[in-house]
Amino acid sequence: MPTNPWTGGDAMRWLIDGYNVIRRDADLRAQEAESLEAGRTALLRLVARVARAGGDRFTIVFDGAPASRPAPAGGQLEVIFSRPPEKADDVLARLARQLGAGSAVVTSDRAVRDAAGRAGCAVIGAEQFLEALSAESEPRGIYGRPPTDEGDLTDPATTDKDELADPARKSGNPRRLSKDARAAERALRRLRGP
Repeated sequence: MPTNPWTGGDAMRWLIDGYNVIRRDADLRAQEAESLEAGRTALLRLVARVARAGGDRFTIVFDGAPASRPAPAGGQLEVIFSRPPEKADDVLARLARQLGAGSAVVTSDRAVRDAAGRAGCAVIGAEQFLEALSAESEPRGIYGRPPTDEGDLTDPATTDKDELADPARKSGNPRRLSKDARAAERALRRLRGP
């Protein structure tokens, strides 16, 4: 497996929920509004740039078969279309189980996130992935996890003080990110570069 020049470690395999990511970004949504193919092509270009810069492999999964196949984006990039009745979510969950630890799944879909987490993959929200690609800012909130109804522990306005004070609720260092969150942060650092 190729070595990643930014981390010195083995290449990581990224599994990306294509339409889920497209619909989380205004520019990509605008491209998709023109046509599904335009939206897919815009996402492929964005990911191909990162794939060429590092040694990681990226697999973008979309629902259904396209009318025409998009041109290869170059680099370490693969595109998979689910075949009905299977959905992209099913393909992502299956690939996550096959690849397990050492891979990262990018989606904001709860069922896919849960399946990937059970498989040992780093789980990254679509928004955090897009932020890391743009390198404009650090991810917000708990890395790799979208804010929940329980509050974001990094945002004092949404944190329940009693929740943090209850030792039966969580053991260990309350300031340390969870194992899953640390894995997601390591994966995101690979995208941001040196």
